[in-house]
Amino acid sequence: MYTYHCLNNIADCGLEQFDNRYSAVETDDSDVILVRSANMKEMEFSDNLKAIARAGAGVNNIPLEKCTEQGIVVFNTPGANANGVKELVIAGMLLASRDIVGGIEWLEQHADNEDLAKKVEKQKKQFAGNEISGKKLGIIGLGAIGVMVANTAVNLGMKVYGYDPYLSLKAAWHLSSKIQYVQDVNDIYKECDYITVHVPLNDGTRGMINKSALDQMKDGVVILNFARDPLVDEADLVEALNSGKVKKYVTDFVTPTIAQTKNALVTPHLGASTQESEDNCAIMAVNELRDFLENGNIHHSVNYPECDMGVCTSGGRIAISHRNLPNLLAGITTVIGDAGMNITNIANKSRGEIAYTLIDTDTEPTNAVVDALNAISDVLKVRIVCA
Repeated sequence: MYTYHCLNNIADCGLEQFDNRYSAVETDDSDVILVRSANMKEMEFSDNLKAIARAGAGVNNIPLEKCTEQGIVVFNTPGANANGVKELVIAGMLLASRDIVGGIEWLEQHADNEDLAKKVEKQKKQFAGNEISGKKLGIIGLGAIGVMVANTAVNLGMKVYGYDPYLSLKAAWHLSSKIQYVQDVNDIYKECDYITVHVPLNDGTRGMINKSALDQMKDGVVILNFARDPLVDEADLVEALNSGKVKKYVTDFVTPTIAQTKNALVTPHLGASTQESEDNCAIMAVNELRDFLENGNIHHSVNYPECDMGVCTSGGRIAISHRNLPNLLAGITTVIGDAGMNITNIANKSRGEIAYTLIDTDTEPTNAVVDALNAISDVLKVRIVCA
């Protein structure tokens, strides 16, 4: 039997993917944890915890380094909420192009006017805007969301430019041939009427939309940020909004400064807040955990390497999290050989300083073997996957 603990509400359709070998518990001393937005930074993890699955893409609420050191595999669900975010990005472009919000607010203020229909005809010109068809859209980051935004924008008649130095083969296959791929992000800054950012937050991307980037942009540019708020230098952006250099800034991340800045359109983190996105993330997260617990396979981990040996059909399977050091694998296989077990299959994958090894044996692994493997220096966690 396996146990799971939910730190947030997880969609029922996801939890229904667990079969009768799984039971929910109200304690952190479980085999796995499912989480959405709960802050786990200060949590202490039990030795029993094997994995955490974030029902969403961002993992800034999870202490990744701590998990890695304790051999806890952290999963996320990339792409599961991509369509929900894509639709909000498109809506954001339309809201920035046509003063729909201003028009609605004006009507609410004058709803009791008896001559409202006539007044509307006189006032509506102050809410006039532009169509997005024929305009240039620059997309920085062509992951699951970026590709969807690009393809939709092409279908809406926009001229789309895409930039991603790490474009994956899978993303390239799904990208419309009408999208112009550029090698230099500065070309997007200089050429585009709309710019949307879809990159992860790291040391290389933090504050990438800054004064240097803004100075290159067209006057009246629209910037959309549905990825992470620190990608944009807030002080530089506010200055550009106040001067009119940036016509509108549309973001899904609320900060007190941006919320009070003229020409900023801020939504309260609604990108993945659709029933469909929550369902997709929950189902994907549970299936990742099941494959890991039942087979030892790792897909979509943010701290451990991808590894897949299919379903265990031999005498047993052992999963080992360890440091990526010379001769460590030899020490692991020696322990197994000394126990009189024959290795029938092995997969050893690394990710920087961390490695993960799956070993199939012809006979059932014992707890004594697990203890001997755990005793090896730089082995982080060992478990018998199946026996």
